[in-house]
Amino acid sequence: MDDSGFFGACFRYKKCAITLIESEDIGTVGLGEATLPHLRFFNKKLGIDERDFMRRTESTYKMGIEFVNWGKLGDAYIHPFGDYGDPHQKIPFHHLWLKAKQAGLDDRLCEYSLPVKAAAANKFEFPSDDKSSVLSTFSYAYHVDAGLYAKYLREYSQNKGVERIEGKIAEVSQAPDSGYITSVSLPSGQTIEADFFIDCSGFRGLLIEQTLNTGYQDWSHWLQCDSAQAVGCERSGPLLPYSRATAQTAGWQWRIPLRHRTGNGYVYASDFIEDEEVTQTLLQNLDGKPLNSPIQLRFKTGKRNKVWHKNCVAIGLSSGFLEPLESTSIYLIQEAITNLIALFPDNTFDDSTSNEFNRIMDAEYQRIRDFLILHYHATERDDTPFWNYVRQMSIPDSLQHKMDLFKQQGHIVQYKAGLFLQPSWLAVYAGQRITPRHYHPSIAGLSDELIVEMLRETKSNVAKGVQAMAGHEQPLSQYLDQNSTLTNRSEASASLYSKR
Repeated sequence: MDDSGFFGACFRYKKCAITLIESEDIGTVGLGEATLPHLRFFNKKLGIDERDFMRRTESTYKMGIEFVNWGKLGDAYIHPFGDYGDPHQKIPFHHLWLKAKQAGLDDRLCEYSLPVKAAAANKFEFPSDDKSSVLSTFSYAYHVDAGLYAKYLREYSQNKGVERIEGKIAEVSQAPDSGYITSVSLPSGQTIEADFFIDCSGFRGLLIEQTLNTGYQDWSHWLQCDSAQAVGCERSGPLLPYSRATAQTAGWQWRIPLRHRTGNGYVYASDFIEDEEVTQTLLQNLDGKPLNSPIQLRFKTGKRNKVWHKNCVAIGLSSGFLEPLESTSIYLIQEAITNLIALFPDNTFDDSTSNEFNRIMDAEYQRIRDFLILHYHATERDDTPFWNYVRQMSIPDSLQHKMDLFKQQGHIVQYKAGLFLQPSWLAVYAGQRITPRHYHPSIAGLSDELIVEMLRETKSNVAKGVQAMAGHEQPLSQYLDQNSTLTNRSEASASLYSKR
């Protein structure tokens, strides 16, 4: 996208000059990053070529996340980027499945999801634009090398006119009357003045917290994990089109397949396990030879009381942290940038603008928070102190409301904007053995025979769709081939995952 695009037009109209201050001595967090389908559309807004991006970030396709041992030891399910079956007269498909299940059907709900079955079969195809095709019922994301993606975006930004200064911020100056930030200084003595500041300083929150003292909402009493160890290993075995989150003694272990290596890590609650045991478990469960020693990370789950305060907005880890269980870190960065562009201030910095930005981001964080807590709380495990705690702990009223509605009649709370809509909640509810007491009363008059036939047809269409797909590595290598004419046939499929 050239300067006539959405992002470029905004800054050209505002006549903004952007200066990036960063240090090569401060690395990025993550050895492999799983993403959501929204990244495709964010990149498109920036005018980034998908092939070029995937080649330079060692990306692979991602159709969902497999969760192992979460509901019970031995359980496994996939949270897909797509829906389950077709609704009947606007009643979600899972109510048909519930009625059939109560009549004796043995099928799991995942049998009616094309992305689940395709991922499990290690297959991939670009979604179809034909809405009558089962191949239109899913979306996809990427597994990327986070460090390479950061460098890619830095190069992109500099080519668009962003000035980069190498260095660390040593001092922050504020206006004595308003408390607004006026400038930052480097150890060299260089001072950079600005009207507006974006804090991307990570967990430190150098501007938003250390300078403006906005305060922090601590959610660690619900999300107990406060530590992680990460390590890369050599690739081994087939290149799977999904991430994996395997529940462990006091947390969970991730596996993210990239073309040049596999990213691994163990997210854990340090109150329930020693660091040394985590290191041992992590290294024992690698698919290949480790490429480095595990990197230790510490964090506190939560968010700033105000993500935008005065003339400073925090984006990324400086705004808050939600563990990477559902690949939301990059999504929250994208949302903050998109909302900032939509609400970009003039030099009066009226509170109504920052208040609206904070309202939107508060809703995003809280909805993701509830979804993450669901994974831990909706468990039958009591085999370790950690799992016994999260199973019995009190949860936010907002999540309790959602769970009660589903348990009673299979109803899934909806909202017009935000992440994780009906299919996502349904995947975790069903995958972790939460079964409603009743189905929607409007389908009570449908005969069991008719419903079974509808389910049989859906299951058959899914099976045919998966059969028509190629193995994951074939379309990946063909698409990234410099001479390939293969094209991405759909740019609308992510709406199935999150309708905005």
